[in-house]
Amino acid sequence: MKTRKMAIITTVCLFGFGLLLTPTMVFSENLKVGAVFSVTGRTSFLGDPEKKTAEMVAEQINNAGGINGKKLELIIYDTEGDATKTNLAVKKLITKDKVCAVIGPSLSGTSMAVVPLAEQYKTPLISAAASYKITWDEKKNKSRHWVFKTPQTDTMAVEAIYTHLKKRGINKIAIASITTGFGKSGHGELVRLASKYGITIVEDESYGPKDTDMTVQLTKIKGAAPGAIVNWSVGPTQVVILRNWKDLGMTEIPFYQSHGFGSRKNIKLAAGAAEGVFAPLGAVNVAELLPASHPQKAVTMGYMKNYTAKYNEPLSSFGGHAWDALHLVAKALKAVGCDRAGIRDYLENKTAGFVGQHGIFNFSTNDHIGLTFNEAFLMVVVKGDDWALAK
Repeated sequence: MKTRKMAIITTVCLFGFGLLLTPTMVFSENLKVGAVFSVTGRTSFLGDPEKKTAEMVAEQINNAGGINGKKLELIIYDTEGDATKTNLAVKKLITKDKVCAVIGPSLSGTSMAVVPLAEQYKTPLISAAASYKITWDEKKNKSRHWVFKTPQTDTMAVEAIYTHLKKRGINKIAIASITTGFGKSGHGELVRLASKYGITIVEDESYGPKDTDMTVQLTKIKGAAPGAIVNWSVGPTQVVILRNWKDLGMTEIPFYQSHGFGSRKNIKLAAGAAEGVFAPLGAVNVAELLPASHPQKAVTMGYMKNYTAKYNEPLSSFGGHAWDALHLVAKALKAVGCDRAGIRDYLENKTAGFVGQHGIFNFSTNDHIGLTFNEAFLMVVVKGDDWALAK
């Protein structure tokens, strides 16, 4: 299978439905769920853990007896982070593969590209991307009927950061953002919410997704003397800017990353430059640090142990997005079967209090995200090349 070719992976894929699968157990039929992730390409750091997590969850579900005696058949297409390939993949999943629902895509931009398909073909789509615009129709001022998402929004992440800044008495900041859909959406929220929190943006810089040096932008930021820097990006650039920040001797200026920083691999790649950096992250990232009384302790610890044992690598926020999405769909399938409209209605009306990796979801007619920043985020700081809970 060539790397640059859109690939399909069909897997017999835990959710605790019934008895453990035995060699003699025969499923009566399959329940198909589609998934579109950026498994390869520039944004594989998002899609690869999503794919691995979805496969693991599906395998666990089937090993526990499937869903009402039926096998969960997970069909995954690699989009390579390309909007056109994502569009083609989702259309194929809906029209040819006849899936009950689709989870993904990995990116805000590719998610927005396939929102019209979900609406056109009346198929539930549970995105694994951040932008609030994925589920909210700004023109109609209401939730998109067929679209849900599991990651916390950029709005929530900005509110979490601004709340922490105010707690520390910081009201002058500089911002830097990547010129992608994720970066533009986050930048918009950083600007829009600043006055609400009494924040003044003294410098506003940007860079491209392939840039390898942000020294110029950081030099301008240093000259503006902000009380903190907030960076909004994912991928290699968020590591590059940290290294530049350290090399320029700017570590006395507190540095905040977006929730896109949610992987221990980023800490490792920063090679010491991430020390002291803050980021709003979900409970999934710090499962072992949560008190026993935390409502997400059991599910986050379970996921962490299962994933690290199976793949011998640390988990990330991104895999948690797929965990939440597939478990939500599995709950709906158990309740209503492969009824697309029924799944959509179940997600909207019957999943209140769902405990996931990124919070406790409470979907409703006008909220297809189901989270608030107070419960969906913990402020985390890098200490000793690992996460620690920030004060």
